[in-house]
Amino acid sequence: MSELKTPLYDLHVKYGGRLVPFAGYLLPVQYAGITAEHMAVRTAAGLFDVSHMGEISLTGPDALQNVQNLLTNDFSTMTDGQARYSPMCNENGGIVDDLLVYRKDGQSYLLVVNASNREKDAAWIKSHLSGDVTFKDESDETAQLALQGPKAQEILCRLAGEASLPEKYYTFKNNVSVGGLACLVSRTGYTGEDGYELYTANENAEPLWEKLMEAGRDLGLVPCGLGARDTLRLEAAMPLYGHEMTDDISPLETGLNFAVKMQKDDFIGKAAIAAKGEPTVRRVGLELLGRGIAREHDRVFIGETEVGYVTSGTMCPYLNKAVAMAIVPKEVAAGDEVIIEVRGKKIPAKVVPLPFYKKS
Repeated sequence: MSELKTPLYDLHVKYGGRLVPFAGYLLPVQYAGITAEHMAVRTAAGLFDVSHMGEISLTGPDALQNVQNLLTNDFSTMTDGQARYSPMCNENGGIVDDLLVYRKDGQSYLLVVNASNREKDAAWIKSHLSGDVTFKDESDETAQLALQGPKAQEILCRLAGEASLPEKYYTFKNNVSVGGLACLVSRTGYTGEDGYELYTANENAEPLWEKLMEAGRDLGLVPCGLGARDTLRLEAAMPLYGHEMTDDISPLETGLNFAVKMQKDDFIGKAAIAAKGEPTVRRVGLELLGRGIAREHDRVFIGETEVGYVTSGTMCPYLNKAVAMAIVPKEVAAGDEVIIEVRGKKIPAKVVPLPFYKKS
């Protein structure tokens, strides 16, 4: 299957992005280099093309009821202009995907799903709808840019009046004029920094990118690829579908309790999660004490006994240390020492609290 191109493909070529296939698209893995891009986001700002993400709208009198049934979080307390994170579970309590929900009004919700799951999620959602609700997959006509880092607000204020931007984390404003281009501006991100995600029509994507780069160049804004997106989210201990979450892992087993509201009437997977009882495993942070980088599926030992596995691992540029997240028995506590088997080599590591990095 030939890869799709986002509306920003030509700009990635122009800016020297190294393009790789990802989730069915050709996307830049890096421009100047993963470490430089990572550090720019931690100290100034970075601009990401995340147009490969999926956008699904649910509208109508029964939209809320369907969102409540599909997702584990509680959306009944949401107000217009709020965004909320949630896992979406299957009947066995495993995770179909994790997503963001935007409440435009009481009868209109936007669900933003992971790129690699877009087709699967759309089919899942569609097949579980009931009542008076309209489903629309808006992914192909929507571009998404993420402006992330401590200078993100200053940069965006150069193109949009500060009063027109969302103030609080996990809120958004619709139809914001950013350099004369209409955007939904969301104060969210996947980097552990302050920042924004901007949704706009495909034809606005290129001019929006260029206007943002121009506005932020003197403040250190750089274009960023998938590589830095992954190291940033891992350093901030943000879970990624297919790694910390799968169809077989429940949200409670991977530490997403805050987004699972068991007191809610019902949701798909609730009965299975309840029947399983208290999780016997949990997601932890590991800091490597020896040389090497842990990777997904590497085995974790205590002494000679295999106890768990790595879900993601990397060298964190900002913290300057190798870290990993792993699923291990719940008895394993912070401070405990474990062994990670990396390419046949046993590397000592210690269990540390998550997140590894938290902005000051």
